[in-house]
Amino acid sequence: MEFKDSKEKEQDQRIPNQKELEKELSDYLSKKYGNRIKIISPLLFPQSDPKKKGEEGKAGVRKSGVPAFDMKPEELDSYLNGYVVKQERAKGVLATKICTHFNRIEYLGRRYKKENPFSVGMIKNNILMIGPTGVGKTYLVKLIAQKIGVPFVKGDATKFSETGYVGGDVEDLVRDLVYESNDDIKLAENGIIYIDEIDKIASSQNIIGHDVSRTGVQRALLKPMEETDVDLKVPHDPISQIQAIEHYRRTGKREKQVVNTKNILFIMCGAFEGLPDIIKKRLKRRGLGFEADIHSSDEDMDLLKEVRAQDLIEFGFESEFIGRLPVIVVLDELTKDNLVEILKNPNNPIILSKKKDFMAYDINIQFEDNSLEKLSEMAAQEKTGARGLVSAVERTLMPFEKHLPSTNIEKLLVTPELVENPEQELKRIDSDGDKNDPTMEKRFERAVANEKKRVKNIIAERAQEFEAQSGLKLYEDRIDLIADQALKSISDIDSAFADFKEMYNQVKDQNEGLFSHLGINISLADNAIDEIIRIATDQDRDINEICLSLVNELEYGLKLVRDRIGSDVFTITAEAVLDPDKYIDSLIKKYYSQDPAIS
Repeated sequence: MEFKDSKEKEQDQRIPNQKELEKELSDYLSKKYGNRIKIISPLLFPQSDPKKKGEEGKAGVRKSGVPAFDMKPEELDSYLNGYVVKQERAKGVLATKICTHFNRIEYLGRRYKKENPFSVGMIKNNILMIGPTGVGKTYLVKLIAQKIGVPFVKGDATKFSETGYVGGDVEDLVRDLVYESNDDIKLAENGIIYIDEIDKIASSQNIIGHDVSRTGVQRALLKPMEETDVDLKVPHDPISQIQAIEHYRRTGKREKQVVNTKNILFIMCGAFEGLPDIIKKRLKRRGLGFEADIHSSDEDMDLLKEVRAQDLIEFGFESEFIGRLPVIVVLDELTKDNLVEILKNPNNPIILSKKKDFMAYDINIQFEDNSLEKLSEMAAQEKTGARGLVSAVERTLMPFEKHLPSTNIEKLLVTPELVENPEQELKRIDSDGDKNDPTMEKRFERAVANEKKRVKNIIAERAQEFEAQSGLKLYEDRIDLIADQALKSISDIDSAFADFKEMYNQVKDQNEGLFSHLGINISLADNAIDEIIRIATDQDRDINEICLSLVNELEYGLKLVRDRIGSDVFTITAEAVLDPDKYIDSLIKKYYSQDPAIS
């Protein structure tokens, strides 16, 4: 009898199959919502992608999901300098306050095993970013989140409603962090929430009394910005409801999953049109100049740098809301020279993306420096900052991207002439081609050399940072190799360096495994490792295959030298990789030419 009861209990606790679960869910949903909801199995039971879950691996993350953060502000600032043009003050403030935020979490996690007794009333470094469109506000925050390895979600303030699910709930952003964290709640509780167009929820100054719809959204943000528990199970999310039912079915217990927002960093941004006028009035009252009525963008930017909390309150924000944004940073407007600098930066995603577009058709596209200046002039006329660069590049190259894949052309050089008159240049290239034109070929090679020079300069500038991260030395030949990898893979410099480090470690691992059976102590010189990586890069060969081939070519010669000379310690150099026979000959000549007493 006891056996039967335990067997029945075991059957009750087993996971139901899909049909059984569908039936239970149908009964449950019919009772709650009537016949308005139907179950469609593929939507209710989505298959997660096993490759996606944790495939990239968050940098600096412990197994527990809590960020293992130890980055210093100057280190993060240096990283941002490699990607973002201008905005020196903004990069410095963001690097400092974000590093302080996560280092404080790390410190308190070590210091207090349980709840920190001094956490009540602690001020969180939430940030307000002010600046015109296209100056890199979103790009900056995305770069930081990617670098420090925490989940990041972006929301638009204009889509929020105070309650309910009209356009979206503020708390939905917190739930999105859990999704971005692959359901790791601990990691989500240390993420970054970025809210754009925050100036659009300021109450209108033309309305008498409170602008309820906008101030309501501000108030809805107050608790998450400070500390609150957000329930993952919500009425408008059928997936969370199904997960809760399945959990109850398996365990017989109701589970309330919540995300605490105490350590979630909120970053708000907006253009704040009209704010300079408010600041100007305040400064006039204090007799601090700005008397002229003539407005210019430069004057407005200078005024924005004088912003205070009282100006934002007058702009239409609740004092409690502004009080939860203690850090305010103003970004500068971009000039035409800044736009040129962006396009010449090897890490800029605009040119990298366009190179990948053409390489998809096996077309190698290069840009002359003068053409980048012309594109920047076009972008500056649009007055939309870096966004104008994307429009200018796309508008110029669209005819070539459409037609050239249907031809045999393998190279395209973007010249000033091409930027000024794309249609005419397309006809010339289509009829004549540049392949047999020695002048154009030289210009193409010069453009390649200039791009490589810029890449090498940035690697050299950040050599100390890379060396500290990896423990690898960056000398001239190695910098040249990493630059070649970045250009060949069409990747940013950090990605190219990460690829190099991975290949370096792979060669070292192969060295330990493949030479061990010879009974010989082998060490690989750095120039030998570099040469193996260069072969793998240039010839698209596998590291393992190259190392195995090298062992096969060296094995007989090394054994011969060991048996004849009695030495079992050898250093493999770049010469051995390039010409194994010559390397073995040189070893034999070296040892036979020595005095017998020495050998």
